[in-house]
Amino acid sequence: MLSVQDILETNRMIAENNLDVRTITMGISLRDCGHPDVKIFCRNIYEKITRAAERLVQTGEDIEAEYGIPIINKRIAVTPIAIVAESCRTDSYVAVAEAMDAAAKTVGVNFIGGFSALVEKGYTKGDEILIRSIPEALARTERVCSSVNLGSTKAGINMNCVREMGHIIKRIAELTSDRDAIGCAKLVVFTNVPEDNPFMAGAFHGVGEAETTINVGVSGPGVVKRALEEVRGQDFGAVAETIKRTAFKITRVGQLVAQEASRRLGVPFGIIDLSLAPTPAVGDSVAYILEEMGLESCGAPGTTAALAILNDAVKKGGLMASSFVGGLSGAFIPVSEDAGMIAAVERGSLTLEKLEAMTCVCSVGLDMIAVPGDTSAATISAIIADEAAIGMINNKTTAVRIIPVPGKKVGDQVEFGGLLGHSPIMKVNSFRSDDFIARGGRIPAPIRSLTN
Repeated sequence: MLSVQDILETNRMIAENNLDVRTITMGISLRDCGHPDVKIFCRNIYEKITRAAERLVQTGEDIEAEYGIPIINKRIAVTPIAIVAESCRTDSYVAVAEAMDAAAKTVGVNFIGGFSALVEKGYTKGDEILIRSIPEALARTERVCSSVNLGSTKAGINMNCVREMGHIIKRIAELTSDRDAIGCAKLVVFTNVPEDNPFMAGAFHGVGEAETTINVGVSGPGVVKRALEEVRGQDFGAVAETIKRTAFKITRVGQLVAQEASRRLGVPFGIIDLSLAPTPAVGDSVAYILEEMGLESCGAPGTTAALAILNDAVKKGGLMASSFVGGLSGAFIPVSEDAGMIAAVERGSLTLEKLEAMTCVCSVGLDMIAVPGDTSAATISAIIADEAAIGMINNKTTAVRIIPVPGKKVGDQVEFGGLLGHSPIMKVNSFRSDDFIARGGRIPAPIRSLTN
């Protein structure tokens, strides 16, 4: 039973500390939509998406109004298009992305994810077509998000795809240069991708999922920051316990919303993703949490340890609150979306190399990093390779969402708008990795992959 104190505390977390349900994401299987004629296939997926998600947005708005819990985004994730479109006789999936975009606009969701390929051990024909289609697809659509999983602890790293993704990202930047390369913000390159993640741009509906599911992502870095203010000066045991208890409360809010959405839509409840996903709003920052632990500025020595404490305690609190915690669940460190991270880059305490170290213990990886427009494709590929290696060796999800902004140089600012925020252009190591990336092939899986 909820006490009056519980209700007042939740109201305070929402009103003062930016607690929100970041997204309700409906997963939709498109496995029954395949057809050799791409026009019929596009019609099939449009009709299925609009039918399945017809009441998604209204249901989210009704729950938000009734419970007073902000629900920021309503989203859709579909089966990876490289799989379900492979039966089409076509050499481009751009029309498929446009059909997804049209369906998203019809039902009113903010984003639709799943223009995706899973290629950790190699390509199929569908994978090749999809990856080649990504630049034009993201340039010509508004709400479609894309992802490519090119490595795993079990399979190793597909270095042919690593090499190709550097060129793909550069091409997206070129095609959306009039919008500060915003297309790159809708593409994530993964290792060990989770198939039930509700957060964009990396969401898709895994092949092991039900016909439809409801996954909910909850976020509350401002709530955690406020809780830590109450234990200022106490030891790390108190810090971890405070974060864990706070994460428990945040997850319970998400569980309530997820169960209500599932009941009203008649769709199975999938998972709660408790990820401290920041926003540009003042106070809604993972960097501020780390600084509350005693760092002068995010990026100072001790930052990786502080982030490890935060990430672990968040996961423990979430697991106490729900039996179905999944997705990414932990702490995100996107630069452009976090006011504290932006400030740390501007004052010089946070560098790309320090961010890479932090990705060893965070929930995602190098996220929303804006770099000079003249950064080479090979250098971008090498950054992806480094992150993939961290994920492969440590058996964790890592990802890269990097944005080479045409015409911008170190020290310039770029404005993405909305939840994507703004960012200073970060310095990239100028030494070259071209010969390393040119080797191609596959990096073998580590010895820890042999767990059978």
